[in-house]
Amino acid sequence: MIIQNSEEIKNILDNDGVIAYVTDTVWGLGCLPNSEKAVKKIYEIKKREAQKPLILMSNEVYNLLEYVKPIPKIGCQLIKKHFPGALTIVTEKSDKTPDYITSNMPTVGIRVPDNQVFKEICEIATGHVLATTSANLSHQPSAKTYEQALENMSGLADIIVPDYEHKCKGLESTVVGVLNNELKIFRQGAIEL
Repeated sequence: MIIQNSEEIKNILDNDGVIAYVTDTVWGLGCLPNSEKAVKKIYEIKKREAQKPLILMSNEVYNLLEYVKPIPKIGCQLIKKHFPGALTIVTEKSDKTPDYITSNMPTVGIRVPDNQVFKEICEIATGHVLATTSANLSHQPSAKTYEQALENMSGLADIIVPDYEHKCKGLESTVVGVLNNELKIFRQGAIEL
């Protein structure tokens, strides 16, 4: 394991804490999805509009499947091709996904980042899934380095996990909606679709 303080990270998450961490795209800010208190804290930290949902990320797609309804075939093809990687798939959520994560919308975004440090954080985290967004204040640029994450999140996140030289590429994920077996691109990012 690369991460040196896994017990501390697990304790923070289990106690309604918020952590900042590297992914394969930009730095993230996240918490356990079943902690409404921690999710509220993320919105406060970012000064984020309530109508902007968080997404769910994990080290394995299997961990995310119980949070969504069966994914249409076209979505499954994208998952096979691009997970782990810089693709967020927005699809119908299941009853397991709380409304406070999705801003009361019927859909949720899911992603499996391709970054070793992030994968280890998910292995440590209870349930192996994080409710997440980028580690910056709303309408500010995303953090692309450990230094920028420290600058953005010091005194706000409960811990900023070092990247241990597993740096992010600095380009946001592509966000695609998969509903009724149709694709809709919400944000063109690192993966060209």
